[in-house]
Formats: sequence, structure tokens, C-alpha cells
Amino acid sequence: MDGASFALVMNIAVAALFAASFAIVALVNPTHRAALWFSLSYLIGMLTPISLFILPRTSWPAPFAFASYATFAVGLLCMTAALALFYRRKPPWLLILAIAILATVIGLLIWNGPRNTFGYELAYQLPFALATGASAWVILRVSQRRPLEVTLALTFGIIAIHFPIKAFLAVSTGTGATPREYIHSLYALFSQATTGILLIAAGLLVLLIAVQSVITDAQIAAETDPLSGLANRRGFDTASAKVLSEARRSNFLTSVIVLDLDHFKQINDTHGHAVGDEVIRAFADLLKRSVPSSSLIARVGGEEFAVLLERTSAERAKLIAEAIRLAVEQNTAETLPRATVSAGVADISRDETCAEAIRRADVALYEAKATGRNKVCLAAAHRPHNIVPLQGRTVQRIK
Repeated sequence: MDGASFALVMNIAVAALFAASFAIVALVNPTHRAALWFSLSYLIGMLTPISLFILPRTSWPAPFAFASYATFAVGLLCMTAALALFYRRKPPWLLILAIAILATVIGLLIWNGPRNTFGYELAYQLPFALATGASAWVILRVSQRRPLEVTLALTFGIIAIHFPIKAFLAVSTGTGATPREYIHSLYALFSQATTGILLIAAGLLVLLIAVQSVITDAQIAAETDPLSGLANRRGFDTASAKVLSEARRSNFLTSVIVLDLDHFKQINDTHGHAVGDEVIRAFADLLKRSVPSSSLIARVGGEEFAVLLERTSAERAKLIAEAIRLAVEQNTAETLPRATVSAGVADISRDETCAEAIRRADVALYEAKATGRNKVCLAAAHRPHNIVPLQGRTVQRIK
């Protein structure tokens, strides 16, 4: 087996591995079905080295010569569509169709043309350059342009540029007088090796991005309450730690509101849990509309919610909590039972944790519940750990 044939076999094996890897990602993670398009791209692209491997070993080389050209173009265009679908965007179908038509026209025009001429070789490589260039454009257009995504776009850009460069090398080294002789040329070894390496690099980056997306989505799912769509307690704890760290660096105020729907058990017992779930969802939507967009909102218990407010004093947080309480009380939705909410509010001191502030807010919430419900109470001021009361005064605790 000569060098070019060995490179073809390696490209077949690598394409099959990528196709299988993306298929597994899609099948194991239902939210990432778009990865099947990546698998399809590599399955179709795998037919190119298969066709080139069979071509010199068959008595009917023409169909395999056409297949090697067509499947490579289609595989690259499937990658363009796959990238857009992966980012939940509509693929640029008109651009994909235009490149496909151009590839067909060029293929027909050069079918019996003179090989080893610059015009022929450049025309042959042009659809591939346009297809990979389209992939780079899609990534820059629809992704968040994180480092891996920018690197992937750059890689596709390099692949696009390398195709016309191959036209110069094809003319200078020769591609063989016929498609059957191509596999024995020095150019075939160079072409299959360089294109294979570049496409492997792109495939690895795409696979990394897909796996990273799976991990991120799994983390979000683990930190999100499925009923309300808000953060759960785990998500709230994780996000609040980052907010408080930034608040202490920047020296700005933070406050927390703890809210609890009044007599929620009665709603479930009287109207059923399905209606209770609708009340939870409606209250979550009301919270999203009622607090600043920078706020962190979470469902931390059955009918208990927490709101972390940046750059907000306890007094201002109490006003926000009152506005929420009034909005719930005045809600006139005919499809849901009437509800009220009680709340406790606390500022978060520099020397206390969010959990400690929530405990103070909880005490204020219990006070609101005990004194009639449908109220907002402000928590007592935080007492530093190194201060203890003594006969009506405070003294510094000796450490």
C-alpha cells in the first residue's frame, strides 16, 4: 500500500470515529440532537476517501471520481448547516444551495477538462473553499465567540485558504493524467495528509465545543427548578457566592428577600396540585417582572422563594418586597385562586455569609407570618460575630 492509500485509510477511520462520536453525543443527550448533523457530515465525507481508495482498483473509475468530488462538497455543506443547527439558528440554506449548484456546474464544466492546469485545479477546489469559508462565517455569526469558537472559525478559515493553495501545488507536482493515476501521485499524498490533518483539527474542536455544551446544559439543569424555571437552592448558592464576592470587592450593598406564599397547602388541598403548580409558575413570572434584571431569583423550597438584590439597601429591598406583595394581592387572574405572600428582608453585611443573611430574613418572614400574613418585615440588624451584648452595652469579644 502506497503512502496516499494509507492516508486514505486513515481518513476513512477518523471520519468513522467522528461520525460515531457525534452520534453518541446526540443519542445520549436528547437536547443535543443537532449533533446528528455533525455525524451526517462525517458519514457523507467518509465516502470521499472510500471512493478515492476504490477508484484505481476498479474498471469503472468514472462514478467513483464523481462520488469523491460530490460527497466531499456535500459533507462540507452539511457541516455548515450542522453548525447553525447546533446553535439553534436557521442554517443559511440559500447560501448552501448556491454553493451546491456552483459545485455541480463546475463539476460538469471540468469533467473532461485538461488536468494539471491551474484553471482546472482552482475550479475543482473552489466549492470546497467556499463551503469551509461558509462554516467559519456561520460560527462567527451565531456563536458567542468564546475562545474555542474563535479558534474553530480560524481553523475553518485556514482550511478554506488551503484549498486554492492546493491548486498551485497540484500544477507544480502533477495529479496524474487521469483520476485513476491520482492515487499514485506525490500530490495525492500531500493532499490527503494536509486536508485530513486540518479536518481532524476542526473535528476535535467541534467535538470539544459539543461536549462543553453538554456539560454546561447539565450544570444548568442541576441548578434550575424545572417547575418555575428559576434557580434552585443549589443554583442560588453558587450564583450568590459570586455576587457577594464582587460586592465586597466593589464595596456595594446587597440585600436579600425571602418570600413565602400564604396558605399554599390550602390551595393544593382545595384546587389540586396542578393548580398549585400554576400558582408557583405565575408567582415566578411575577417575580421576574417585579425585580431589577440584575437580581438573582430562586425557588428555594416548595412555596418559598429568595431574591438577591445587588446595589440595594435593606430599606429599598423592603419597598420592592412591598410592591411584590401588593402585585400578588391585587392579582385578578380568573383562572387561578387568589393568593397572598409574606416576606422577610435583610441586608447582607460584609462579615456575614448569604446563608446567615437568609436566616435573619427567615426570622423576619416568621414574624410576618405570626402577625397576620400578607406582610413584609425587616430583619434586625446583623450583629458581628466578635460583638456580644453586656448589660445593655456591647463589648469586644476577646479572640
